Amino acid sequence: MNIAVIGSGGVGGFYDLKLVQAGHDVTFVARGAHLKAMREAGLPIENESGVIVSLHRADARARG
Repeated sequence: MNIAVIGSGGVGGFYDLKLVQAGHDVTFVARGAHLKAMREAGLPIENESGVIVSLHRADARARG
């Protein structure tokens, strides 16, 4: 399944990670500094245990 996510902040990012871990193709829609950071460093997510999991090479697209 291909999924586009608008809003990859704290809550959206958590669900994005779960979708990617389940094997779905996820495209993140962002802009500005957030887009740049996601392209350069991926999308780090801290889970409830304090462990940081990162989505490397986040497929982030520019939003108008």
